[in-house]
Amino acid sequence: MKKLALRSCACLAAALLAFPAAAQNADTLQKIRQSGSVTMGVRDSSGALSYTLGNGAYVGYHVEVCQKVLADIQQKLGVSKLDTRYQVVTSANRVPLVQNGTVDLECGSTTNNLARQKDVAFAVTTFVEEVRIAVKANAGIHSLKDLSGRNIVTTSGSTSVQTLRKSERTNGFDLKIMFGKDHADSFLLLESGRADAFVMDGSLLAGLIAKSRTPGDFKLVGEVLSVEPIAIMLRKDDAPFKKAVDDSLKQMMESGELTRIYEKWLMQPIPPSNIKIALPMSDSLKAAIATPNDLPMEEYGKK
Repeated sequence: MKKLALRSCACLAAALLAFPAAAQNADTLQKIRQSGSVTMGVRDSSGALSYTLGNGAYVGYHVEVCQKVLADIQQKLGVSKLDTRYQVVTSANRVPLVQNGTVDLECGSTTNNLARQKDVAFAVTTFVEEVRIAVKANAGIHSLKDLSGRNIVTTSGSTSVQTLRKSERTNGFDLKIMFGKDHADSFLLLESGRADAFVMDGSLLAGLIAKSRTPGDFKLVGEVLSVEPIAIMLRKDDAPFKKAVDDSLKQMMESGELTRIYEKWLMQPIPPSNIKIALPMSDSLKAAIATPNDLPMEEYGKK
């Protein structure tokens, strides 16, 4: 009985200690104001959206967009200096790291869908992705049906997994799905011949191909497998922070700043090798900029 009582006291004490941290994490603006710091979740190989230059430097379309958002929030809060810390996330851990307060806003390549909305929130859509198929140029593969019985790689924790499973059920394909731990690992499986195709966001595939040693050896083929809204990911139930982020994004959309940042990273040569992704803005993204929304993928397809 004494052991039970002691255990109960210990659990209560732990809960009381944890409560202030949880309460603080729920108010990100207050956290930023008090600490003078913020943690941005970034990817090290998410095409032109978010990638590393090495030595702790991260760049890309979504990284710059988030930097502009944080500059607006710093001004709004009247914080004289804001220390932005970068935390590398993966497809598998990005949601938990936002949930537990390690990351304040995730600025990679995350699809807004209903399943994720149970755990996190999303800002208004800032990129619209088309899931495509990358293959070796001489593979003789032209569409998803040509991949039945072959090895297909996608990145663990990405929505492309669900897209492939759905195609498998709908069309009766026998898809042998492999998983890379991140996008660079998945591309390596394609590059080395261990996978016959890499299914992922088209912009990421285009970026990885452009940065490869022999870009001409790869190409995007076949049909668009799904259309997905990509957005900055935030903690759930933090309405003031979401409003501050959304207000900044809407201002960038209205002023044309977001389009300028897009063209800088998706249409012009980018570091470190001055490669050009050459991915014109889609009509879907133009519509999302004209009429900002935070609809999930399941609703987005009905627009």
